[in-house]
Amino acid sequence: MSNPVRSRVRTAALALAAVAALALGTTTTTGATAAPAPSPAAAKQGPTSVAYIEVNNNSMLNAGKYTLADGGGNVFDVAVIFAANINYDTGSKKAYLHFNENVQRVLDNAATEIRPLQRKGIKVVLSVLGNHQGAGFANFTSQQTASAFAKEMSDAVAEYGLDGIDFDDEYAEYGKNGTAQPNDSSFVHLVTALRANMPDKIISLYNIGPAASRLSYGGVDVSSKFDYAWNPYYGTWQVPGIGLPKSRLSPAAVEIGRTSQSTVASLARRTVGEGYGVYLTYNLDGSDRSADVSAFTRELYGSDAVYTP
Repeated sequence: MSNPVRSRVRTAALALAAVAALALGTTTTTGATAAPAPSPAAAKQGPTSVAYIEVNNNSMLNAGKYTLADGGGNVFDVAVIFAANINYDTGSKKAYLHFNENVQRVLDNAATEIRPLQRKGIKVVLSVLGNHQGAGFANFTSQQTASAFAKEMSDAVAEYGLDGIDFDDEYAEYGKNGTAQPNDSSFVHLVTALRANMPDKIISLYNIGPAASRLSYGGVDVSSKFDYAWNPYYGTWQVPGIGLPKSRLSPAAVEIGRTSQSTVASLARRTVGEGYGVYLTYNLDGSDRSADVSAFTRELYGSDAVYTP
């Protein structure tokens, strides 16, 4: 099943989320060949900027087309491939990692879709999302099954030379196909295993769904195992309820081209004013969005953004 387009122009009426300093893991390409070392990005002072990109419709390379007019630094520090899926095999009754044809195309063409961003110093992270089949991060019924799925994710990161994994607990439809309901241990086991597999890679949390509210079990709190956590409601301000420092959190979330430029600027100004370290954007497409992007870069970095096709 294809990934559903994330149509989340959430309003402030919804519950009004993380972002750690970037993990500096060694990147490898498919076939265990080392990826080219990134060129040093021009120095940039200010929060980490994140761009989710819907690869069903848009190119990952869009994240590398924006630089700061003053100094030439990358606007975006992290580009998120949206999205792989957690699917469910009704025969074996197991969850498994699934790539639709568009995600698979990006991964298979890492040399032209991912490496150019990494050479610029932009981290590339794979988001994993529910897919209406009953499988989710919050309903593994044993530590062994959670660890097995964590290995699938970390294996994908290694195989395709990615910089980490992003958790997005939406669209799982827990209980469908006879699957279990969310439990308190599942996500703790999953994140613990993934961090053990990827000690130097990024693990981020789109702060939504049953998994996001189940970060502690049996005396283990996995909050500190995340590099980032962010607000999932575009056009709003909401501090994620996770035990991370401000430098790793994004209370602001905007959808490029749909959140008004005045709101984009206001949320960026508040990010700086209140000392938060990340700014989340969604749905960067192939159009020249320099006006929308400049609305936040002026507040975050004191510079307009330049678009280079």
